[in-house]
Amino acid sequence: MDYTQITYHRDGALGVVTMNRPDKLNAWTPRMAEEMAHAFESANNDTDVSCIVLTGEGRGFCAGADMEETFQSRIDGVDPGKDTAGGSGGLPANLDWIGLVRSSKPMIAAVNGPAVGIGVTQILPFDVIIAADHAKFGLVFVKVGIVPELASSHFATARMGFGKTSEMMLSGKLYTGAEVAEFGLANYAVPAEQLWDKVREVADMFDANPQPMMRMTKELLSQNMAEHDMALVQRRETDALKECWTMAEHHEAVDAFLNKRDPDFKAAASRARTAAEKSAAKKSAAE
Repeated sequence: MDYTQITYHRDGALGVVTMNRPDKLNAWTPRMAEEMAHAFESANNDTDVSCIVLTGEGRGFCAGADMEETFQSRIDGVDPGKDTAGGSGGLPANLDWIGLVRSSKPMIAAVNGPAVGIGVTQILPFDVIIAADHAKFGLVFVKVGIVPELASSHFATARMGFGKTSEMMLSGKLYTGAEVAEFGLANYAVPAEQLWDKVREVADMFDANPQPMMRMTKELLSQNMAEHDMALVQRRETDALKECWTMAEHHEAVDAFLNKRDPDFKAAASRARTAAEKSAAKKSAAE
């Protein structure tokens, strides 16, 4: 896919996706969502990427949906995306924004400037939100005559609780990065010049851990954070544990501990892939 509204590049073990409409403070469009989804999948398929970061070009993060290309288009009777009315975040019918984010490698939002409307809701399912302390956050839907989307009434409440979510969504007020970190919407708020230092600090923690287990843990969190059936929660965890017990990363961790060395999860995974490929080739030759 040719990117016209984002950029994507590797920075060490980071896959960095940058919303790139700086003249419009990176206002969101369905095309931008498609490009971001494609970049996320590229990062997920790159074994050298351990963490995906989303940020904005210029002085803004994402100033919400492009008023002309989304809302006016819909008023004129034209769906601006593949199926924005279906709740897919403007993605094709076979893709789902929340499902993609929650099944991806660890994801960090580096909020460098104003984040409004979908500029906020698209990152609520991310694993970590790091904000420049001067950045402005607004869940401004009521002021545009609409209601929140992308399951944000769930994710914002899960992050901040009922009271702060109600205040932000019913007032449409703008809050600073420092304030939303205090509320719990952002994990951290730092001075703008320290934003990428903090991103790399958090990303380094993820890079040290085995990828399959982090993605499985994300799935468990997605399934269980609002689940009231504790027996079902434990069954899901047990099923995942049984799978982990058979995997190279777990075996590497145990061997490293017993032999008093640091584990090398990437090397263990690489050896397992090579062994699987050799086994498949041998089986194919025998047939």
